[in-house]
Amino acid sequence: MRKVLLLMTVCLLTTAAQALSLADVSGADASAGLKQALTQGAGKAVDVLGRPDGFMGDPKVRIGLPGKLRKAEGMLRGLGMGAQTDDLVATMNRAAEAAVPAARPLLVDAIKQMSVDDARGILTGGDDAATRYFQRTTSGPLTEKFKPVISQAMAGLNLNQKFQALTGSTGMLMGKTPNGYLEDYVTRKTLDGLFLMIAQEEKSIRTNPAAAVGSLAKKVFGAL
Repeated sequence: MRKVLLLMTVCLLTTAAQALSLADVSGADASAGLKQALTQGAGKAVDVLGRPDGFMGDPKVRIGLPGKLRKAEGMLRGLGMGAQTDDLVATMNRAAEAAVPAARPLLVDAIKQMSVDDARGILTGGDDAATRYFQRTTSGPLTEKFKPVISQAMAGLNLNQKFQALTGSTGMLMGKTPNGYLEDYVTRKTLDGLFLMIAQEEKSIRTNPAAAVGSLAKKVFGAL
């Protein structure tokens, strides 16, 4: 009986010692732990999306036809233009996959510039607080970074010509493509996909702190 009571006492004391709350974590540790986790999550999002089929192979982020073409996709396929439609979709997604790696240094820089107050706000701000921080601090610079890469990729893949051919054959958009229309569309959808993937990684780390890389990240998220 004594042994059982002793064992129970040891277990309770151990549990109490390990059961940290966020208030028990110093501001510096909270900031450093969060930065570890965000570097991991953002890096993984970029790695996943920036490889072949990163966008095309994932229905959650795959870039579909824009505007009126999306609404008319069934008609296009019914008219025997399924191959052209698929080619246009694939080409837009390849352009996005080519652009995403350019996001890494900007995301890392946003993490480095994060203040202790930013970190506290993110840790207590809900499942997507870090993603919202990235959106607020990096959307503008990422747009500027992505556009020339997407434009160059589109030129190499003849995306505008494919778009013109498809819209011209259906009479949509009255022939000519407005300047920058596809660049703006693919850039916006690339950003949407990147932030969606970052949010997914953020939620994963919050749900399973043991999967975080780095002892401080485990400590901080385990205390939430």
